[in-house]
Amino acid sequence: MDTDSRTGQRPGLLALARSWRTVDIVVAAVIGVAMGVVFWLWGLVWSATAPLFAVFPPAQAVVYGVWLLAGVLGGLIIRKPGAAVLTSLAAAAVSMVLGTQWGVMVLVQGLVQGLLPELVFLATRYRRWTMGIAVLAGAAAGLSPAVQDAVMYHVAWPMSHHLVYGGLVVLSSAVLAGVGARVLTTALARSGALTPFASARD
Repeated sequence: MDTDSRTGQRPGLLALARSWRTVDIVVAAVIGVAMGVVFWLWGLVWSATAPLFAVFPPAQAVVYGVWLLAGVLGGLIIRKPGAAVLTSLAAAAVSMVLGTQWGVMVLVQGLVQGLLPELVFLATRYRRWTMGIAVLAGAAAGLSPAVQDAVMYHVAWPMSHHLVYGGLVVLSSAVLAGVGARVLTTALARSGALTPFASARD
């Protein structure tokens, strides 16, 4: 993370929260729109592949992690308090506008799924952006659907199904959202697309 040019020290959390620039907001919006389109497309993939998991429906959770990518990616790139929440919520809003079978509930999901990785970044005081932190942020995001889906969509499942589904959602989120977001951030940094951000210098 960059140091304060006046003090030579790393900025505190309050200073970070106040340091949002126009480019940060624009990039958060761009990530949100792009991931919203991906989320919408992934909803179609999810529905189309459901018959493949008819024998054991919880196994479909192995591909769930794509839906948790936005918040982790936004946090890793922008590195400001609220970035994970903003990008995740924006992505959810775009997917809702495009049309999704889950309706307005995606906004609630987007908010929570951005807040959980945000808490992981907050725990490091927005100073650590390693692969391990990215994986932890992805796994944290997966806790939301692991619980929410059990309550809202799979009430009739036996406990064994819920446990398998929840475990696979968290694992998928750690890999697809955590590792995936870190790899994407590195690739974008190497391409020069992240020049205005500290993430470009990792």
